Amino acid sequence: MIQLERSSVMNLENAMRGARNPLNSWARSDSYYDEAGNYILGENDLGLAMRLRKAGSDHRKYMRQIFVSVDITAPLYWWKEYDTYKVATVANSTSTMHKIHSKPFSREDFSHDHMTEEALAALDRMIEVLEQLRLRFVETKEKDAWYSMIQLLPESYQQLRTCSFNYETLVHIYFSRRDHKLAEWHTFCDWITSLPYAKELILGEEA
Repeated sequence: MIQLERSSVMNLENAMRGARNPLNSWARSDSYYDEAGNYILGENDLGLAMRLRKAGSDHRKYMRQIFVSVDITAPLYWWKEYDTYKVATVANSTSTMHKIHSKPFSREDFSHDHMTEEALAALDRMIEVLEQLRLRFVETKEKDAWYSMIQLLPESYQQLRTCSFNYETLVHIYFSRRDHKLAEWHTFCDWITSLPYAKELILGEEA
């Protein structure tokens, strides 16, 4: 179970202007803003962007200047795999250390969309134990109760992070993870394909 919300793509105009710097070809730029404030790549600029994309990472440096921000809520087992991407990514997460005791535990705090009935029963029992520990900590501030929550917390626990990337990083993630066994990666890759000009710039397909 994974949710991607509040996506934002930024700096496309500046990235494309920079792509024209090597040949001083700014006069050929034909992109514009539509009435909704979206930056629309014109035929000349899109053609250049696609040629540079196809030429390889040394030539498509402009893609490192197209920035993306998104809020991701995902289980800890997915975040462990995501954390292999340390280049050109930034993430600010909600704090398990500081806020784990701030609200009651419930099923909605955990990824459980693929669990069997037996697994759901075990999760419900785990939630009961975690809630007992939470209430004890809230009442007594007992350090062992807090530690028990942290150490007992299952990998299905969902965490929110606000993440930022650039298009070049998303190329790497997409082609590394699109066939992964975790359904969460398929949802993530589907989100990548929904971004502006993802087909042409990230997937490298013809318009």
